[in-house]
Amino acid sequence: MNPNSESTEDIEGHETSSSELNLGDYPLDDVMVRSEVRTVAETVKRIESGRFMMDPDFQRDFVWSTDKQSKLIESCVMRIPLPVFYVAELIDGKVAVVDGLQRLSSFRYFLSDKHKLTGLGKNHPLLGKKFSELPLNLQERIEDTQITLYILDKNAPDRARLDIFERVNSGEVLSRQQMRNAIYNGPGTRWLADMADNINFKTATGGSLNPKTMRDREAINRFAAFHLLGFKSYTKGDMDEFLAEALRQMNKMDNEKLEQMKRDFIGSMKINKAIFGKHAFRKSLRENSKNASRTTLNISLFDVMSTCFAPSKLNLDNEKYNLVHKTMSVLLNDYEFDDVISRSTNSTRPVHTRHQMMSNALKDFTE
Repeated sequence: MNPNSESTEDIEGHETSSSELNLGDYPLDDVMVRSEVRTVAETVKRIESGRFMMDPDFQRDFVWSTDKQSKLIESCVMRIPLPVFYVAELIDGKVAVVDGLQRLSSFRYFLSDKHKLTGLGKNHPLLGKKFSELPLNLQERIEDTQITLYILDKNAPDRARLDIFERVNSGEVLSRQQMRNAIYNGPGTRWLADMADNINFKTATGGSLNPKTMRDREAINRFAAFHLLGFKSYTKGDMDEFLAEALRQMNKMDNEKLEQMKRDFIGSMKINKAIFGKHAFRKSLRENSKNASRTTLNISLFDVMSTCFAPSKLNLDNEKYNLVHKTMSVLLNDYEFDDVISRSTNSTRPVHTRHQMMSNALKDFTE
């Protein structure tokens, strides 16, 4: 089967956090966003030195036309105040651009003489000019234009940072995983990207997890979190924080440990595919028939099955595959198990219950 032949689909049992920031959830006196004023020249210098993440892997490439970039430069020449910019402070001292990527990229390109001003009107005095071709006073006016940066503090609570990140972005709405990918960019996020591109993952999931919104990486992030931290450490009912903690730990891991986790993940994908075929991670497993209609991928089934079927946790040979398949069919027909993969799936009790029930069901096959 070609994993790319099936279209992406909705995910069952996936809970999304509210996009509304509830200030009552956070200490009101905590400073989570601070403002700084810098010149365009200072900001471009920091971009060129690598201090700004201008490609945070959001699937939102630079798309402004030259005409639109030129209008921004014209605004600087005319001393028109610019809207604020939002960036998120990262642990390593860099900042990820939350809102303003197009404008900052426009400044960078124009000051580097990479395009001429266009679309300003037939007789406009700046039409067709590069930065180096402008009069010195206008070059300095652009360079000295002040921009206001609102900086999301790296010490703000993770949930607060994600909520603020989601609220202020004025472009295409970002998924929580896209935001995590920017905030925790490093070895961990690169590991997720590598696994999302792995053929065994694509085949096991039927290519049904949307890569553009990083739904595929979110599922893999869940595996990593439960594999590294264990379900018993999930005590706050906060999946955002749990996934973030996994990325923080992965960013500190050496290559050997990441490689071991890679082997476990790929091994789990192979085992799930070999035993359950097209029904892997789906409630249609309960039918115990390869000819049953395939249901939507269930994200809670993915986090528990991907974790429990990792080779380091499960001792299986081909002769046991049919017995495991029957065991899973029985479990999927259990009302309590169905409940904890269907409702309030990120709450502490359902998470603990489904992982414990899965572990109990597979105890005869574990080492």
